Amino acid sequence: MNKLTAEDSKNLHSFFDSAIREDIGNGDHTSLACIPEKAIGRAQLLVKESGIIAGTEIAKIIASKIDKRLALKILINDGSPVKPRDIVLTLKGPSRSILKAERLVLNCMQRMSGIATKTNRLVQLCKGTKARVIDTRKTTPGFRKLEKIAVKTGGGSNHRSGLFDMILIKDNHIDYAGGIPQAIESVLNYKTKHPAFKKLKVEIEARNLSELKQILKKGKIDRIMLDNFSIPDLKKALRLIAGKYETEASGGITEKNIRNYALCGVDFISIGALTHSVKSLDLSLKAY
Repeated sequence: MNKLTAEDSKNLHSFFDSAIREDIGNGDHTSLACIPEKAIGRAQLLVKESGIIAGTEIAKIIASKIDKRLALKILINDGSPVKPRDIVLTLKGPSRSILKAERLVLNCMQRMSGIATKTNRLVQLCKGTKARVIDTRKTTPGFRKLEKIAVKTGGGSNHRSGLFDMILIKDNHIDYAGGIPQAIESVLNYKTKHPAFKKLKVEIEARNLSELKQILKKGKIDRIMLDNFSIPDLKKALRLIAGKYETEASGGITEKNIRNYALCGVDFISIGALTHSVKSLDLSLKAY
């Protein structure tokens, strides 16, 4: 799993605490009614379709939070390809605790593995080019960190974490600010007034070649997002930019056309679908 900052770790533990409370409430009454208190069980996480596995280290955190007596053994590491009938991990400990952990482990790992699988497919399609596949802020509220970990597990890269760690001037910012020159100038003034944020990278969106020319005339940014550009227009845009700034292609990019975009020579390709509409990988946890 990607290394977490202290703040990330704190937020994740808070998320898991909330998720456990949501699921268990005042007790798992089915298990309390059916399973003897001292019963010890074993379970294994089975793969039901091919993909890239993600979230095993998260499963460790969940198991520990549910019951420190649960022993979780990882058999297949995050980022590895898996196929049906593979066993990813095993759990041993109080049977009631295994059942408490089951759904939260599966919910997290199925979604994370689905994201890692989708990301990996797109990364492979860009192989041999310099384009890096990156995610967006189109994430599930409260689940963003796990989704971004999953993107990296699949071989992709993360865009900004949130509104706080990069300045991204998009179409609405430009319209509200009164235009591209005004938006860039306002950002420069803001950074001058707030030295603590001086090192924040600045990216700006161009909706067409006309806006791109305005951006290039003003300059003083780090990256240009070329949004919903056709392949011919993207090539023209990259010739105009001439390597002076990082470039990012975004909007309408799918598995069918991503390689064509990557071959244009763009630095980054951002895809919201990595997280906002991905299919979870089919996994199950079975007693044995």
